[in-house]
Amino acid sequence: MAFLEDARPAFDLAAIVEAYSTLLFRIANSVLRSRTEAEDVVQDVFLRVLQHRLSLSTVRDMRVWLIRIAWNLALDRRRRNRPEQLDEAFARALASSTMPADAAMEEAQRFQSVLREIERLPKAERHVLLLSAIEELGTVEIAAVLGRSESAVRALLSRARARLRDRISCHAALDKAACAPFGEERRIKTANATNPDRKSGERLEEGDER
Repeated sequence: MAFLEDARPAFDLAAIVEAYSTLLFRIANSVLRSRTEAEDVVQDVFLRVLQHRLSLSTVRDMRVWLIRIAWNLALDRRRRNRPEQLDEAFARALASSTMPADAAMEEAQRFQSVLREIERLPKAERHVLLLSAIEELGTVEIAAVLGRSESAVRALLSRARARLRDRISCHAALDKAACAPFGEERRIKTANATNPDRKSGERLEEGDER
């Protein structure tokens, strides 16, 4: 028995912390957008490592395993918090401190608007988008963390970027007509296009019942 214990690979938590703490912080912060909250998640991840230290040899990919734990812990914490408060503070932190106060406020408001639109994305698209923003993560790892195929990750990312780009452009235009792809006008145009024989007086107008 003593021989088997001696043969067990050495557990070096310090080495794991040094190798992965920065990456795990970035993963958690991408979800929580709070330095304090993200640091707490990283600590929780390493507590999990300690709890599973005797079975670490069964972990096929330590990096993906740690990322998945950090990701899930961050999502759980995000659900318990008030996202709008975190996003407001995060947006202010992103705004340039060298700008005049009024310009910095406007920039923070723009950042907050983008963050709100990210939160409005379908969950699958939002998750892929957030993970893709971590430079160290490639499609293969994102797919492993989310339990999806690489092709599904690429498709979700493409849709998320297109949807977010359109919504931000819509807000920047400050014109409801520019938001037509997301609103009533798309329904009206589609309905009229599929019924070209309607007389002009019979064509759907905004406010008609679906």
